[in-house]
Amino acid sequence: MLNFIFIIFQFVVPQHLLSRLVGKLAATKNLKLKNYLISYFLKNYDINMAEAELENAFDFETFNHFFTRKLKNDVRPISSENNVIIAPADGVVSQVGIIKNGEVFQAKGRSFNLYDFLGGNKNISDNFLNGSFSTIYLSPKDYHRIHMPFAGTLRSMDYIPGNLFSVNPVTVENVDNLFARNERLSCIFDTKNGPMAVVLVGAMIVAGIRVIWKKSPFIKNKKVQHFEYPLKGEGSVHLKKGDELGRFLLGSTVVILFPNKKINWNKNIKVETRLKMGQSIAQTSS
Repeated sequence: MLNFIFIIFQFVVPQHLLSRLVGKLAATKNLKLKNYLISYFLKNYDINMAEAELENAFDFETFNHFFTRKLKNDVRPISSENNVIIAPADGVVSQVGIIKNGEVFQAKGRSFNLYDFLGGNKNISDNFLNGSFSTIYLSPKDYHRIHMPFAGTLRSMDYIPGNLFSVNPVTVENVDNLFARNERLSCIFDTKNGPMAVVLVGAMIVAGIRVIWKKSPFIKNKKVQHFEYPLKGEGSVHLKKGDELGRFLLGSTVVILFPNKKINWNKNIKVETRLKMGQSIAQTSS
């Protein structure tokens, strides 16, 4: 019954207004309020501050800075093998598998459409037909910076407007086409293994998505915003495996996509597998 009420609540609440209000709270520099928010998270979530570059949680200027805290260099070792795909974030595998008939499996018989998910661009979505995907859920306790699963060069980026449903397991199991409904940022990279998509999915109370190559926040409107990037020279973006790609201002989900028969998931990567950024999750097939 509570789950049903939670789902209905998400359909009627002003999702974007709520997220903006939470964003203002998370960005406050009011010392008492900022420290209260940090204290709440430390008390209710098992956050290991010994891993953080700045170990004293109350030294962060805002809650956002605490939430997107940088880790010490040695706490997330990156697999150095050339053919290894790594986990782009700390989190839990929500789903992993093959894209079938242009549909990406979500949960309990529900799926989301690949073409819609990637912003309605057939030239992009066709690269991943019958390909491989993994959906990784970041809970509030997780490290919230996103890193490159494999070395590549940014080809394009699409900011895709949408709803801001929660992406917790209850919502994923009960709302159709969820990840193609929510606001998201689709980043397409050229790699030596072919194209790779890293999609950062927004959610309720997520105050924003940031990427390292765009300093200013996205101007939110009702249209898809498409950005092209040069593969060489000025303005090109080259990232090594494990390099920081972006971050969530509060928790959400990242989806990674690969073309047909280009990778093989490790046998231990299954639904509900807990991941640490940098660990091996797949191998290239060539």
